[in-house]
Parts: sequence; C-alpha cells; structure tokens
Amino acid sequence: MILFVKLLLAHLLGDFIWQPNSWVADKEIKKHKSIYLYAHIILHGVLAAILVGEIYFIPYAILIAITHGIIDLIKLNFQKNKTKRTWFVVDQIVHILILIAVVLLYENKNIIYFWQNNEFWILLTGFLLATKPTSIFIKTIISIWSPESQNSHQDNSLANAGNYIGILERLLIICFILTSHFEAIGFLLAAKSIFRFGDLKEAKDRKLTEYVMIGTLISFGIAIVSGLIIQALLLRLS
Repeated sequence: MILFVKLLLAHLLGDFIWQPNSWVADKEIKKHKSIYLYAHIILHGVLAAILVGEIYFIPYAILIAITHGIIDLIKLNFQKNKTKRTWFVVDQIVHILILIAVVLLYENKNIIYFWQNNEFWILLTGFLLATKPTSIFIKTIISIWSPESQNSHQDNSLANAGNYIGILERLLIICFILTSHFEAIGFLLAAKSIFRFGDLKEAKDRKLTEYVMIGTLISFGIAIVSGLIIQALLLRLS
C-alpha cells in the first residue's frame, strides 16, 4: 500500500504541482514536438524513482515514465476543446491504473489479488450503490410528489447538479461512518440545509420544501444504512 501512496504522490507532484500552465499550453500546441512533454515524462520517472528510493525500482520508474508519455500523447492528439474534460478524466484514470499495475508487478502480485479480497468487493459494491442506483431509486420514489414549481426552479440550476450533489453527499456519509466520524454527518446535513434555505425561502412553496426534504432524508437514510452495513461486514471479516 505504501508503494502505491508514494507513486500517487509522485504522480500528483509531476502532473499538478510541478507542471506549470505554460508547459500544458505548449504541449497542446506542439504535441510531440514540445520539449516540455519530454521534460514532463522525465520528471515523472525521476520522482517515482526518488520517492520509492529502491535501486531495483528504477526499471519500473522508467516504465511509468514511458507509459505516462504514451498516454499523454494519445490525449494530446485526440482531445478537442469540447472533449477536454472527458479526456482529462480518462487520462487520470489510466495513469492510476498503470500505477496499480506497477505496484502489483513489483510486489509479485496479480490482479487475482483483488478478486480474492472480500473487503475490496464489499467496499466497491457499497460505494457503487451510493451513486446512480440510489439516485434512480430516490427519483422513482419521490416522482409521485413532484411539484409544478420544481420544474421552473430547476431552470436556474446547473445541469444535473442536484444528482451529483446527492451522490457526493452519500459517498461522504459512508466515508464518515467507516472512519467513525458520525458527527460529521450532522455538519453535512446542516451545511446542505443552509444552502437550501435560500432557495426554499424564495420559492415560497410548501410542496417544494416537502419535496426537497423527502429526497434529502431518503438520500441520507440510505447512505447511513449502507455505511452501517458495510462497516458491519468489514468488522465481521476482520
């Protein structure tokens, strides 16, 4: 685990902290002809080697640098202005997967290690449940109460913002429960109530207020129950 943490730190330093915006701009314009692309690649390899601090890891650091460069080149050549966000997410996910693969390879483990890890499956299922499946479930349950003013109220909202906020709050609640910080759930609920208060006050619609409260309480309830179940299963395995 500590090896992955060190490699992740090297990735964060190389990709975000020590990569100036001028490097990014130059790479996007010149692509494979940009000298900063190769400086960026070398930086990742050097950081990985230094942070791990083991002579036998140097070939793996070189592998990380080379694969990082290949992934960046693919992104630079295929991304468009409209797809930059998508390519950024894909780029980062692939980089992380490469780091995981390097850790497994260096520590003589294989992908079966995750398939045989019961804790991994419990956490994966629990966190996935808190995302889109729960959003669809809540939407289906409260759809019978959808107030007319809800549609006009959403016109001033960001696209799918409510859905993403719900997913994030459920993931946070599960994390709070697994780390035994139940008091943080109260702060999260209070924070959401403060931000929602202005909207509901302006709406002056009791139905809308009740609609939002039902959705919020169902979301929090599912997250809390899910977190407690995950915690109980993990304790049973330990």
